Amino acid sequence: MGKNKIGLLLAAAAAYGIYRYSKLTPEQKNGLMTKGKDFLNKNLGDLKNTMNKASTKATENGF
Repeated sequence: MGKNKIGLLLAAAAAYGIYRYSKLTPEQKNGLMTKGKDFLNKNLGDLKNTMNKASTKATENGF
């Protein structure tokens, strides 16, 4: 598959996603947002805490 076809496929997938999202009801959008936040907290919560600890240590050391 050429580079042009891959770009076109990605653009079509993005357009379809935007179309599907625009058709959701406000309740469905809120549910999707809640699921996304839960997923990020579950899978990336440790990374978030690590970054906060690193920035706190840097400010204590004067960096």
